[in-house]
Amino acid sequence: MSRTSVIIIVGFVLLVIFLLVGSCFGRKGLHRAAEDFLLVWFALTVGNMAVGVIDAGYGVLEEIPFLLANFTPPAIVAAVAWYRTRSPKALESLPT
Repeated sequence: MSRTSVIIIVGFVLLVIFLLVGSCFGRKGLHRAAEDFLLVWFALTVGNMAVGVIDAGYGVLEEIPFLLANFTPPAIVAAVAWYRTRSPKALESLPT
């Protein structure tokens, strides 16, 4: 199994953990958990990219596609969870 696949799987496992903890606090907790996951996941994937640049000797431009490949799949699921758990009052403020 490739390193990218393992990192993506870890991202989904981490997302499930965040959402399970957030679900203990209701809809607002799920919304906050999805937000927090996106921030933590971005930091972790940037850290992973830094390991590739510093330790493995790859260039930043070589690592950016892997950063995007690692970050995007779990982030899309988290963004959907974030969007679906937004406050109903937030919908009222949207122009019609």
